[in-house]
Amino acid sequence: MTYIPYFLIGSERTARWRVTCDHASNTVPPSVAGGDLGLPPEDMARHIAYDLGAWGVSQVLGDLLEAPVAGGNFSRLVIDPNRGEDDPTLVMKLYDGTIIPANRHAGAVEVERRLAEFYRPYDQVLGRLMAPRDAVQLSIHSFTRQLRGRPPRPWHIGILHAGDNPLATALLQLLRAEGDLTVGENEPYVGHLDGDAIDRHALALGRPNVLIELRNDLIKDHAGQVAWATRLAPILTRALAASGL
Repeated sequence: MTYIPYFLIGSERTARWRVTCDHASNTVPPSVAGGDLGLPPEDMARHIAYDLGAWGVSQVLGDLLEAPVAGGNFSRLVIDPNRGEDDPTLVMKLYDGTIIPANRHAGAVEVERRLAEFYRPYDQVLGRLMAPRDAVQLSIHSFTRQLRGRPPRPWHIGILHAGDNPLATALLQLLRAEGDLTVGENEPYVGHLDGDAIDRHALALGRPNVLIELRNDLIKDHAGQVAWATRLAPILTRALAASGL
């Protein structure tokens, strides 16, 4: 059976939104170290392996926004589709204090193989989704409440963007107006990395875009995922209208 390194739902949907979830899965394909990176199950269930809850939120948002949804069907520890091909963190050997055994000796040949088998097929799906001139990229991620040895992160949700971004500005205003959310702007991460997925598929083409980071303890189960997607969908619709894009 052929392994497909991406999920694609609702490709026939015609909304402007394109929901993308780079770190949707913690799957290690059989062709990578026999499907085992050498980590215990508890590490593969952590944020180091994928964005917990993000794929569930993405799917519900796709339904509510009537938008196509794409996700990576491989762990970010196999190769990170939200990095440029020349990024030194493309294949992580150490992440949040955990050594990745199967990546310790992954050299240029192995990295190129993983690019060809996993990264580029997913990237091509994103390219097709974002090809229409009116496409809007909505990238869904999640973050852990606390990294090892670091203070707890206070945000419920973070809105990431690069430079002047009317959609992100409108979304931030609407989320802060909710009154019960701690909203981060370019938190817990910076809003842009050269060569990342939004850079490749939105910024390079002049497409509207925004990246949402949700704290993963809030979306750890289906009920939380549905609740957040249901809350966000109308806010996103209002934000896009307010942005004038």
